[in-house]
Amino acid sequence: MHNYFNSNIKKMTDSKYFTTTKKGEIYELKAELNQHKTDRKKEAVKKVIAIMTVGKDVSALFPDVINCMQTDNLELKKLVYLYLMNYAKSQPDMAIMAVNTFAKDCDDPNPLIRALAVRTMGCIRVDKITEYLCEPLRKCLKDEDPYVRKTAAVCVAKLHDINSTLVEDQGFLELLRDLLSDSNPMVVANAVASLTEIAESSPNANQYFEMNSATINKLLTALNECTEWGQIFILDSLANYTPRDDKEAQSICERVTPRLSHANAAVVLSAVKVLMKLMEMMPAGSPFLQSLSKKLAPPLVTLLSSEPEVQYVALRNINLIVQKRPDILKQEIKAFFVKYNDPIYVKLEKLDIMIRLASQQNIAQVLAELKEYATEVDVDFVRKSVRAIGRCAIKVEQSAEKCVTTLLDLIQNKVNYVVQEAIVVLKDIFRRYPNKYESIISTLCENLDSLDEPEARASMIWIIGEYAERIDNADELLTTFLDGFSDENTQVQLQLLTAIVKLFLKRPTDTQELVQQVLSLATQDSDNPDLRDRGYIYWRLLSTDPAAAKDVVLAEKPLISEETDLLEPTLLDELICHISTLASVYHRPPSSFVAGKTAGRRTILLSSSTNDLDDVSETEQPTISQVANQTINQSASQPSSLLGDLLDMEPPAPPPTQKYTGMPTQVKPTSDSVLDLLGGDLNMLSTPSPFIPQQPAPVTGLNDLFTLQTALPGSGYSAPKQVWLPAAKGKGFEISGTFSRRLGQPYMDLTLSNRAMQPMGGFAIQFNKNSFGLTPAVLNVPAPLLPNQSTEVSLALGLAGGVMKMEPINNLQVAVKNNIDVFYFSCLIPAHILFVEDGQMERKLFLGTWKDIPQTSEVQTSFPTKGLSSEHYQFLLQANNIFTVAKNNVDGQEMLYQSMKFCNNLHVLSELKIIPGNPVVQLALKTRAMDVVPIVQAVYKQLLQL
Repeated sequence: MHNYFNSNIKKMTDSKYFTTTKKGEIYELKAELNQHKTDRKKEAVKKVIAIMTVGKDVSALFPDVINCMQTDNLELKKLVYLYLMNYAKSQPDMAIMAVNTFAKDCDDPNPLIRALAVRTMGCIRVDKITEYLCEPLRKCLKDEDPYVRKTAAVCVAKLHDINSTLVEDQGFLELLRDLLSDSNPMVVANAVASLTEIAESSPNANQYFEMNSATINKLLTALNECTEWGQIFILDSLANYTPRDDKEAQSICERVTPRLSHANAAVVLSAVKVLMKLMEMMPAGSPFLQSLSKKLAPPLVTLLSSEPEVQYVALRNINLIVQKRPDILKQEIKAFFVKYNDPIYVKLEKLDIMIRLASQQNIAQVLAELKEYATEVDVDFVRKSVRAIGRCAIKVEQSAEKCVTTLLDLIQNKVNYVVQEAIVVLKDIFRRYPNKYESIISTLCENLDSLDEPEARASMIWIIGEYAERIDNADELLTTFLDGFSDENTQVQLQLLTAIVKLFLKRPTDTQELVQQVLSLATQDSDNPDLRDRGYIYWRLLSTDPAAAKDVVLAEKPLISEETDLLEPTLLDELICHISTLASVYHRPPSSFVAGKTAGRRTILLSSSTNDLDDVSETEQPTISQVANQTINQSASQPSSLLGDLLDMEPPAPPPTQKYTGMPTQVKPTSDSVLDLLGGDLNMLSTPSPFIPQQPAPVTGLNDLFTLQTALPGSGYSAPKQVWLPAAKGKGFEISGTFSRRLGQPYMDLTLSNRAMQPMGGFAIQFNKNSFGLTPAVLNVPAPLLPNQSTEVSLALGLAGGVMKMEPINNLQVAVKNNIDVFYFSCLIPAHILFVEDGQMERKLFLGTWKDIPQTSEVQTSFPTKGLSSEHYQFLLQANNIFTVAKNNVDGQEMLYQSMKFCNNLHVLSELKIIPGNPVVQLALKTRAMDVVPIVQAVYKQLLQL
């Protein structure tokens, strides 16, 4: 007892070691370290550790400190080991001196010393030390003391991180698997933790951690006696097990359920994760499932009485649970009512969950709460509360009238930001319940002067335009907005344009001047491409076919729903498997934010929101197709000095041989000319000229087979396959691929290889939204892919997918699923794969378009080629849908004027300058979408250097 108190008094005075400022202290410490008395040595090592802690270099004392390892004093040994871990990497040769002492300590009678030795050796990340660790580690894994065994189990994972091959070759994974049957629960927990960590980094280790009924029974037995962190490790491993049937799932649930009453929130959430996954195995409506749902509610509610940080984590997890199984907490909505002292981040999460749990039975309570929240002082929370009232109206139809009444009461308070938020919400309610609440429009119009936020102004304009036939002074109201049209936000301008067109279609007699004014402002005075394009579309519709204009502008809009903010089901199922981790807090899969996972992986989420206005928001970036469809205006700009007059040139000579048979010919439509309001034939802008592919003459200097392959229409150049998903990142699943274009269709050609030890099946593929709307065909793999086998798959690519501007523009994000996991990778689509077969322009249209595109949009570059003839380049490029419109010779320089068209109707014009005898060519590109210039340049370089 006396020694115990003395040691505590000494610990309390350890701060003295950090106050020394003596000169020559290294020399003095060296002398003290070589003292014979253990106490003096211990004091000296403490000084060394203190100096090391504050950042001073004491590596010169390495031999002297190492000599202190030969001691029976546990405290001194710990200090020396601490020093050794810090300096072993910088002094690897000196660290070898400690190997014999480590080996000796691993045989020490004291289990604390044995464990300390093996732990320290595992922490020293030096290859030379690692080689000597194997035998001591093997002994410790079979040690009679459980403390040593559990320490050694963790050491295996550390050693695997340093040298995975050594661990596998030395049989440590088998020894670690044997520890799953250990009689001590902490040893089992540490073995589980180590095997889990190893399996995540090495696909080969999965075979040593295969879960079966016997293993599960051992883990469940150890679960009751583990520490809280041991329980978390075991529960996480149970979450990865798939029971044979619902009876086994019920048995596991019964043994895991007691963990729900644990005091540690992490244990509770890990248990919830296991139960949520196992509930999927049980038949819907079964008594056991209902009983389990009732047991899950109390522990989740209890978590909300913790400190705010824990509350927030619990709420983010509950948000996922409610989306998956709302019945679990449907009777506990009061637990999510906001408290006055909750932090704002907790308030907002509670608000979101309240809306998800709102139903016809509890809507009165929810509305009363939300109305109370809307009178608080926190502006952000008030706005969210008002929006929540609108979400309740949309979700619970029976409560819509009560919600509208509540919003009108809030508007009467005349609080500016509440009024504006209420108008935005009411616009959504009008969308959800058309022709039902129009009687309140007059009340809303009274607040027009107070609207200064773009979203509120746009919402009010939408309401006026939608119900223009019922508002007597609708034209006057819209005129007030039109007076400052150029100063309005783009979102407001777009809504105002559409609203006035709606008004004109409903009341054409007295609004002609108004619609003429807004169309003129949109098309002539605006630089915004979205606004200008919409103005042109409306103008042409109104001038050519008013009936069609009505069908387009006044068409019935799809009803909005409250379900749009739910996570995509596949993502939700994945996140449920990651409850109690950061993934459940971020609501993103781990691979999207954890370093070392699949490069470039991004979550593929459904980002649609039908709560948006029915017009394009100003925050949306114009897509490539939107840019491509801009109207070609008359321009006074002069043609490029290199261009010359295409109208005076001879067209490129057709190849002299016969036409291909069996290929469809592009026929020019014979429709009536549509007169553009600004003058000119609109058919010229959209109708491609007819082009019949012809077989090229033989080209000297190239392999005949290669020439034929590259010159055949619809069978252009395809790059060699690249490894897109390495086996190391795909858990043994490797994907190589390339892109090709065959018979007018883009293809993704894949090689799927199984480098793992188990068969693979259940393949599926999905693309994220991309710049060109590409979608894959179904991924059909005929049979399970056996180990060490590969299969070739060719996927036709569709063009009807979602469009989102990528960086770079040809980036494609791909998700491939099999029975092991979902894997993500990115690849780049060569531009010529996206060029269509009808991309050849008429010469007049080519010249007019070249002149119309500003000189600032011309990009010139030069690059080396093989110095072949212009005819060779012409045929080679034509085989890849880059068509020569005209050919000219200026001062001995050959000029090829070419056009190409992307699959989204975006045209690119080029001028290729070839100097005979000079391998360097000059390329000038013009297009309205500058984002595609780099990928078109890359295609030219690739093709002309073949």
